Amino acid sequence: MGHLFSKKKKSSVTEQDRAVLQLKTTRDKIRQYQKRSEIQLEKDRELAKKLLMAHKKERAKLLLKKKHFIEDQLQKTDGQLGNIERMIQDLEFAQIEIKVVDSLRDGNEALKEVNKLLNIDDIERILDETKEGAEKQEEISALLCGFVAETGLSEDELEAELDALLERSELDELPDVDELPEVDKLPEVPPSAAVDQLPNVPQEEPSAAAKAASQRSPARKVALEAS
Repeated sequence: MGHLFSKKKKSSVTEQDRAVLQLKTTRDKIRQYQKRSEIQLEKDRELAKKLLMAHKKERAKLLLKKKHFIEDQLQKTDGQLGNIERMIQDLEFAQIEIKVVDSLRDGNEALKEVNKLLNIDDIERILDETKEGAEKQEEISALLCGFVAETGLSEDELEAELDALLERSELDELPDVDELPEVDKLPEVPPSAAVDQLPNVPQEEPSAAAKAASQRSPARKVALEAS
């Protein structure tokens, strides 16, 4: 059992990951060197000014030579940084490509497993059974339609029978006369409250003298009222 516990797990860090890490570490060191060099250059400039003011040209010249040397080194480090950055990008993109290839490989294997489950013969058998079921259903429908046709009833007769059923259902929905609400009866008129009879209308046309008398009577009434 000792070798079981001593078994190490497989590391997920690849050689490409280690290479990228090393390149990034080198890049960071170069940037730190550039930062220190720029600080040193600024100090040397200030010191050269002070030496010139103190009339110490020889020492000032040495500082200028040192400054040029550091500037040349900084230019070289700029080129090195560019190469390192490009190498890091290439490695990281290569890692992405590897992951894409691995994903495609896994997808291809999964597709093969699915194709194994989908047998062509089984698919054809299922389609044939479906087609047979549809044809059988069509035969059943045709038989039922033939049975209706054999009853001897035409389409017009069937429509008339349907209309009669509808009318009968509408009549059944109407309320019965006995179910209608009762209306209060009007009170009877007693015999003592008889209505006066209207005067008889003459059947013959009145004479000319009667018409003249009827026309004079309103004038006479007006004269009496004025007196």
